[in-house]
Amino acid sequence: MFYDIVGDNMKVKVFDEGHEKDLEQSVNDFLDSLETDLIDIKYSVAISTCGEEQIYCFTAMIIYEG
Repeated sequence: MFYDIVGDNMKVKVFDEGHEKDLEQSVNDFLDSLETDLIDIKYSVAISTCGEEQIYCFTAMIIYEG
């Protein structure tokens, strides 16, 4: 478990999608259902190649009060 400066319990939710629109939809759906306070969102993109193909990995980590 994670705790913030004043000791409140924090949780994380991680999303991993192959397209940025899919990540956007997943994050928005989660935020719509979130009933506690949002603390932070971290976003990352990774790119690799497999032969001629480029593979993208769009990820987001949402930190929220638990």
